[in-house]
Amino acid sequence: MSLLCVRVKKANIQGSPDKFNSYVTLKVQNVKSTTITVRGDQPCWEQDFMFEINRLDLGLIVEVWNKGLIWDTMLGTSWIPLKSIRQSEEEGSGEWTFLDSEVLMKACEICGTKNPTPHRVLLDTRFELPFDIPDDEAQYWTGKLDRINTMRIHDEFHGRDDVLGRPLPLTASQCSLDDHDSAVDDRDSDYRSETSNSLPPRYHTTAQPNSSMHQYPMGPHLQHHPDSCTDSMHSFDMDYRDPRGSSPVESSRFGSSGNLSQASSQMSETGQDSAGGSELEESFHSYHSSGLCPSTNNQPPVSRQHPTNGQTALGAEEIRGSTQEVARGLNGSTKKDTPIEKRSSKLQRFPDGGLPLPFTPSRVRWLKAINKVRVQLREVQDEGPNSRQAWVKPGGGSGLFGIDSMPDLRKRKPIPLVSDVSLVQARKAGITSAMAARSSIKDGELKNHVYKKTLQALIYPISCTTPHNFEVWTATTPTYCYECEGLLWGIARQGMRCSECGVKCHEKCQELLNADCLQRAAEKSSKHGAEDRTQNIIMAMKDRMKIRERNKPEIFDVIRDVFVISKAIHAQQMKTIKQSVLDGTSKWSAKITITVFCAQGLQAKDKTGSSDPYVTVQVGKTKKRTKTIYGNLNPIWEEKFHFECHNSSDRIKVRVWDEDDDIKSRVKQRLKRESDDFLGQSIIEVRTLSGEMDVWYNLEKRTDKSAVSGAIRLQISVEIKGEEKVAPYHVQYTCLHENLFHHSTDVLGQGVVRIPEARGDDAWKVYFDEVTQEIVDEFAMRYGIESIYQAMTHFACLSSKYMCPGVPAVMSTLLANINAFYAHTTASTSVSASDRFAASNFGKERFVKLLDQLHNSLRIDLSTYRNNFPASNKERLQDLKSTVDLLTSITFFRMKVQELQSPPRASQVVRDCVKACLNSTYDYIFNNCQELYSRQYQPLDPNKEELSLEEQGPSIKNLDFWPKLITLIVSIIDEDRNSYTPVLNQFPQELNVGKVCAEVMWTLFAQDMKYAMEDHEKHRLCKSADYMNLHFKVKWLYNEYVKDLPTFMGVVPDYPPWFLQFVLQWLDENEDVSMEFMRGALERDKKDGFQQTSEHALFSCSVVDVFTQLNQSFEIIKKLDCPDPKVLAQYSRRFAKTIAKVLLQYSANLTKDFPSYCDKEKIPCVLLNNVQQLRIQLEKMFESMGAKQLDTDASDVLNELQAKLNTVLDELSTMFGNSFQSRIDDCMRQMASLLYQIKGPVNANSRNQVEADSDNMLRPLMDFLDGKLTLFATVCEKTVLKRVLKELWRIVMNSLEKTIVLPPGSDTFGAQILSAAKELGQLSKLKDHMAGEAKSLTPKQCAVMDVALDTIKQYFHAGGNGLKKAFLEKSADLSSLRHALSLYTQTTDTLIKTFVTTQHAQGSGVDKPIGEVSIQVDLFTHPGTGEHKVTVKVVAANDLKWQTSGMFRPFVEITIIGPHLSDKKRKFTTKSKNNSWAPKFNETFHFALGNQDGFDCYELQMCVKDYCFGRADRVVGMAVMQLRDIAEKGSCACWCLLGQRVHMDDTGLTAMRILSQRSNDEVAKEFVRLKSETRSAEEGR
Repeated sequence: MSLLCVRVKKANIQGSPDKFNSYVTLKVQNVKSTTITVRGDQPCWEQDFMFEINRLDLGLIVEVWNKGLIWDTMLGTSWIPLKSIRQSEEEGSGEWTFLDSEVLMKACEICGTKNPTPHRVLLDTRFELPFDIPDDEAQYWTGKLDRINTMRIHDEFHGRDDVLGRPLPLTASQCSLDDHDSAVDDRDSDYRSETSNSLPPRYHTTAQPNSSMHQYPMGPHLQHHPDSCTDSMHSFDMDYRDPRGSSPVESSRFGSSGNLSQASSQMSETGQDSAGGSELEESFHSYHSSGLCPSTNNQPPVSRQHPTNGQTALGAEEIRGSTQEVARGLNGSTKKDTPIEKRSSKLQRFPDGGLPLPFTPSRVRWLKAINKVRVQLREVQDEGPNSRQAWVKPGGGSGLFGIDSMPDLRKRKPIPLVSDVSLVQARKAGITSAMAARSSIKDGELKNHVYKKTLQALIYPISCTTPHNFEVWTATTPTYCYECEGLLWGIARQGMRCSECGVKCHEKCQELLNADCLQRAAEKSSKHGAEDRTQNIIMAMKDRMKIRERNKPEIFDVIRDVFVISKAIHAQQMKTIKQSVLDGTSKWSAKITITVFCAQGLQAKDKTGSSDPYVTVQVGKTKKRTKTIYGNLNPIWEEKFHFECHNSSDRIKVRVWDEDDDIKSRVKQRLKRESDDFLGQSIIEVRTLSGEMDVWYNLEKRTDKSAVSGAIRLQISVEIKGEEKVAPYHVQYTCLHENLFHHSTDVLGQGVVRIPEARGDDAWKVYFDEVTQEIVDEFAMRYGIESIYQAMTHFACLSSKYMCPGVPAVMSTLLANINAFYAHTTASTSVSASDRFAASNFGKERFVKLLDQLHNSLRIDLSTYRNNFPASNKERLQDLKSTVDLLTSITFFRMKVQELQSPPRASQVVRDCVKACLNSTYDYIFNNCQELYSRQYQPLDPNKEELSLEEQGPSIKNLDFWPKLITLIVSIIDEDRNSYTPVLNQFPQELNVGKVCAEVMWTLFAQDMKYAMEDHEKHRLCKSADYMNLHFKVKWLYNEYVKDLPTFMGVVPDYPPWFLQFVLQWLDENEDVSMEFMRGALERDKKDGFQQTSEHALFSCSVVDVFTQLNQSFEIIKKLDCPDPKVLAQYSRRFAKTIAKVLLQYSANLTKDFPSYCDKEKIPCVLLNNVQQLRIQLEKMFESMGAKQLDTDASDVLNELQAKLNTVLDELSTMFGNSFQSRIDDCMRQMASLLYQIKGPVNANSRNQVEADSDNMLRPLMDFLDGKLTLFATVCEKTVLKRVLKELWRIVMNSLEKTIVLPPGSDTFGAQILSAAKELGQLSKLKDHMAGEAKSLTPKQCAVMDVALDTIKQYFHAGGNGLKKAFLEKSADLSSLRHALSLYTQTTDTLIKTFVTTQHAQGSGVDKPIGEVSIQVDLFTHPGTGEHKVTVKVVAANDLKWQTSGMFRPFVEITIIGPHLSDKKRKFTTKSKNNSWAPKFNETFHFALGNQDGFDCYELQMCVKDYCFGRADRVVGMAVMQLRDIAEKGSCACWCLLGQRVHMDDTGLTAMRILSQRSNDEVAKEFVRLKSETRSAEEGR
């Protein structure tokens, strides 16, 4: 739904400026608006128009017309597609649009224009963006609706007898509920579009009658018969007056529900001036809600009540007095609000006695509502028993407040409609002055009078009157125009004269005359005694009436049937009516009383900025004048004039003048008839007056040059001879329209509303079939009933049948045009839409309350749209769309016509209704799930037993209920998506029924499902697989229908936590299944001998089986598609544990059985391949589980598992490699034997010989490796192959080092070392190397070994198919072997230096010290020679732990260790002390080191020994101090802890083994002895 705003700015017309007097007409859908008329070739209008649009495939039709005397000529037209119009909240500068001369038609609709013209027009078109409403206000109105829907009117019905015995004060709306929420405060703020599919007229002509209201003739009225109609329980019931009498319960059903009859009218808002507008408006709004009305002129307020047909007669003076009181209140000078006092009003009672009336069920409901109101109003009556009606004062007569002066719709000029008046006091339709003097007017009497008036209007209709025969006429004496009273005299002021009736007027005024020429001629002839001419005219009129009766008999038959008149009576009435027409006005007379009350907003004509206004009132030839109010633009006269009128075609001419008494005015008076300045006029047709009225009329121009503004208030009382006691014509028209509607709908149509087929812009003005429509049109034309009143009356009638097929569309179109009438600005006034509506003759409060009640009923029906508008019925679906359009029109009315400030949006109201319907729908399918599912999705089984009520609902014993409920929910959502969403498309950005349905259904379903799963979690009576299946269904429902909804977009859904515990339970069970499956697969694989699964797969089938099971389990978890990261993390963690448990158990089983297969050729490789395949498959599963997005804990579990599998693979590879150790050792011994046989020196010519010797030496190893590696390359995966190669490489390198490069020695010194080091756990390698005969390699043998190492390295590299060169070069085993070979060529000093610089922790890590020794070390370096000197002072030893049975004589041995000391003193010994475990030595020793190396290459070794005579001294403990630690300080004194032995690493052991083989080197032997010494295990024994 969109609001199109169009601003008509100006135009550029090619031609002479004097030729053009142009205006612009805008047409879109079925609404038309017209600008004012402006002269010149560049007219400027600057007028705004608004249209409601619901079809963007149409276009805006712009037409520019040149106003003519009789016919208007179209200058050009343009068709603007609505899709090309911009959306904006800001006004723009506009765009120039060139006009064409013809239109293009397609499918009976305008689709473009052609034949360009030189003219163009400047338009600013835009679609206005919709408003918004705060959430808190929307919630407030939603709560209001809920309270209305749940209101129980039965609660306050206290019994008929009690009620009938008590007085009933009647409210403004006789039988309607004064629901404060619905009647006043329930507002909307949306726009709506027209739903009519009517086609525009095919207007290709360029000329048309000079009329701004009826630019085109109305098309034929075709009758349409709907198929069927059923009354809604919320529809407005309608019945008619009962001739037995009138009472509140017997009044019209329009009065009780729709406020449509004259007996149930109400006070509308009182118009105010600018001084006190807001206070009065608020007070009347308060009255509407409470039934009270405040006094306005500082008078005590009293209770306000409206009279009905059943009220007692009131004096005329009371009514007139009330009229004056209200009038004074409107013009009161004070702005202060007075407190409201509640007083009682005169009461209307039910008739006593008699049997209960046969009421319909709908009437009974309304009666209960009436009694509820009575109870409330009794409280008001009890507080003030002496109060009177607010509008009654002592005296007689009654007042009718309203606007009944409507211009004739046949006038061919822009008509100032009555709703244009700015300030109007509401009228009380339904009682005239004559009726007020009597006790009651029965319905039959009113209907009888309307019947006569209708015959009178139809027998000689205005539409068939004889036109005037005007001729140009020159007045020889001063004559005045009959229409405007302007001067007609001479050639300069020529006029027009009718040759038949002689009426004279200006040429410009001839179109304004609307009296029948023939009848006027008859009246004139009879007055002047021309009997022959009179008789001729009378005969002509008789002939015309006979022709009318003969040609249109169906019209009079319909009138007779509607009013239930017998043929005899009808024939008599026809004679009477014809005679009254022939008599014309000769026997017609009326007494007219006009009170000129006040005026507002007059033009300032004087130089002082003010005016001196007075008023002239003329009826026929009688003119009367008020007094002059000097210097006041808002004068108050309050003067009453009485007239007698004997011509029904006369007019009341009310003119306002500015009195001037200066020289200019006196000269003007001599030259002209008028001497004072004209301030405005209002011309009222006498024939349109009836009863009493209190009306504001807009002052209009007399000529185009007149400067006029403001309005005048008149109180008019008309007493027509013979009709003193009849209702006003608007009430009579209401009676006629209601009876015609009742007859066509309830009598002929049996409750079905007959919708006429009409097309064109004015199709909305066609209410009945052709015959009936002519009746209402002629009646309205005759008695001045404006078309907008007709529309509002028909709308009120339709409101009682709003649920019938096709009616909502008609009502929507009607209300849209009513909105356009009041909301669109006009050229003659800038009055607000609210004030225009307040001037409605229909009654503001009456129509507002009708819309409020209709709005509430529409909301109630929309709240059950699935029942009222079933998706299977296309006609009802269209009615649903029209119902929403009607609701939106009501919204537009409240916002644009009532001008309410912040009403709720219509889209929100429809959304709330849809939600209410969906709530009830969900409750219904939830409570009847089993039955509905069986009926719709399962065939009926007569033998099947019916389930109990408990079993039909959800149960903790099974989950059968929920899938069925989901199926029903999906069917509801699909139905809304496919059937209702395309229909309810008026708010595409704000309301999508399918999405709302999915949102509501999911919200309600989620609540129930959550609680159900909580109960199931406590009992767990179902299988985990059932919960998983239900989980999948819920997930599908959410992803398919809910996930993409705006409310849930980007929000983590709440359903995963419901099933968390059940999924974890399933995972627990699945773990046990996976473990059993793994064991079975491994056992089957064992029986098959771990065969490869295929030629290309090097692993066995157990791996495939294990991961097939795991992947199937993971696929189920993956298909859950869990959107909750926290829940998914728990799933991942639990499943990761399952994976880890299964794979580790599989690996453990393989590891356990692996040694038994090592002697096989292929099986160990297959098992290794299996472990590697586990790692590969685990990596794939890790990727499929999310990899980096995987939960941290689960990722850690899988990463740890991968590391463990890698460790398992390493262990198995090592185990497999170690199985070849013995065979490789045999090969190494053979190689050693061949190597030791190689003799001779190394020189440049022996290179080839060295390579040959190397190949010969490697033959035993190569033969073994060729056989194994060929097999491994075939049966091992690449990764496994490399691991096996690495293990073989390690074994080969270690065996070469142990067996060939560093073999153990067998001499005495070696045995001594072995004996000294037998307690050293870290010298195990030394023990291994010293187990056999010690061999030393010659330089040539070392060269052969170097070549052999290169050959072995190339062999394991295998041209890139084996181990990488980088790995081989960086291999620690190869480096150790090469280092060992290099040691054979190093000197003893170099080896000792290497030992000292690499062994930093020889004396550290003493866990249990066996004592300590105190020394002081000083370092010296000669400044000239650079020689180093070390001075060591042995101070004492302490806490020596040594047990001996003999003499204990400890002493300290100090040894300096380092390079270049072969020729220097290396060892000093202190004196021994007898039996002292804390001896004091205080001896100093000096070591000379030379200058070849620094202190970093030397260390001191202190050894405490027990001196033994005749045998070797026994070691008590030892300590090592490296000089690098004290080099910076230069000296140090400390206690050194004594340990049992010296600690060293592999580098130190290697140096020890090399040096141990140099038996001829004293330094080497001494070094080996020092480092091999250890504390004696026997101590001193």
